[in-house]
Amino acid sequence: MSAHTSPTAGQPIPVTLIPGDGIGPEITRATKDVLAALGAPFLWDEQKAGAIALEEDGTPLPDATLRSLERTRLALKAPLATPSGTGFRSVNVMLRQRFDLYANIRPARTLIPQEDLRRYDGLDIVLIRENIEGYYAARDYYIPQGDDPQGMALSAGYTTRAECERIVTHAFEYALAHGRRKVTLVHKANILKLMSGLFLETGRKVAARYEDRIAFDERIVDACAMQLCLNPAQFDVIVTTNLFGDILSDQISGLTGGLGLAPGANIGNDMAIFEAVHGSAPDIAGQNRANPTALLLASALMLDHTGHETLATRLRDAITRTLQNGTRTGDLGGTATTDQFTAALIRALETA
Repeated sequence: MSAHTSPTAGQPIPVTLIPGDGIGPEITRATKDVLAALGAPFLWDEQKAGAIALEEDGTPLPDATLRSLERTRLALKAPLATPSGTGFRSVNVMLRQRFDLYANIRPARTLIPQEDLRRYDGLDIVLIRENIEGYYAARDYYIPQGDDPQGMALSAGYTTRAECERIVTHAFEYALAHGRRKVTLVHKANILKLMSGLFLETGRKVAARYEDRIAFDERIVDACAMQLCLNPAQFDVIVTTNLFGDILSDQISGLTGGLGLAPGANIGNDMAIFEAVHGSAPDIAGQNRANPTALLLASALMLDHTGHETLATRLRDAITRTLQNGTRTGDLGGTATTDQFTAALIRALETA
């Protein structure tokens, strides 16, 4: 990820802040408190999106939010609810496509010892997902079948050679910039001969340009999913298409402790949106039980992106110490409330 340059060095960096739905406002408050204690140089412009915006403004993506994003070119976003099957289209997808946020970066690291969560120790995998094409850019149609006007549902996704080259190149450049050793391209070209085949063919050509610097291999997606369970340490950087990336990134987060520890970054040429990738968890909203770690780790990615790597490292170190000292929310097997976890993390920052 390239550094975002603030208008004047040393001055606050404007950031569009989207608190989201469900537990979003709670974990957003916690994140703002921690970042204030850290001394992060962000100037927040809070805006609405998703279900709250639809209820209050009649649209899930209001003009005021779009204007803020166009001005700041940088955002931190808590989870937004997306109706299943019916209702409005995913705001996440709309934002990625509108602002050409073509690369989705999802790092997953072991933060809590294996014996505590019965997961894998020492994992450090980065999944890079193509973010604006594939089946998430699909056009859906109903086709009548007999007397049923909705008897068949047809979804037409697409992949372009230019986008395949851009995302695979991004993965290799990311690997070089972060001292990574290998890129694995994940596909389904054995069945999706054209759509996934184009991704594989283009990826191989890109990989050839890096053959003396970064190792390369490829996996069919179902085999990759199995091997992630059997021996995940064999993977370093994974690059794949939109749908496969969404699925595999959740699987990888499960290997390291769950979505409560999973940040994400949506990167374009001149804009970036950082987010917690878990859902809005409406069943625990307002109960002081939510885990803010994913949004905090997304904030660390944003600090890296804006050239504040030292602050990002301090934040990650404090999160790791707090979790390993046993202060954890219920999703990680602990009993801490959101407020208790936040307070413990701020103490860890102050005593470092």
